[in-house]
Amino acid sequence: MTVEHELPDQWLIVHAKAIEDVLRRAVYQALLVHKRAGNPIATWQDEHVVLVPPEDIPVEDVPH
Repeated sequence: MTVEHELPDQWLIVHAKAIEDVLRRAVYQALLVHKRAGNPIATWQDEHVVLVPPEDIPVEDVPH
């Protein structure tokens, strides 16, 4: 059985920066894992799916 919880809009506003930081770190980690494993990533560019080779994956040293 799945229980759904609703969060008040105010909670999302108050915690928006923290949520953004967590999502930014998660994307950073996913990109880093793909790059280290030698796997391409898929992205959307000019209305098409484009595969980015691992050597071209833009991963900074430290996430923001």
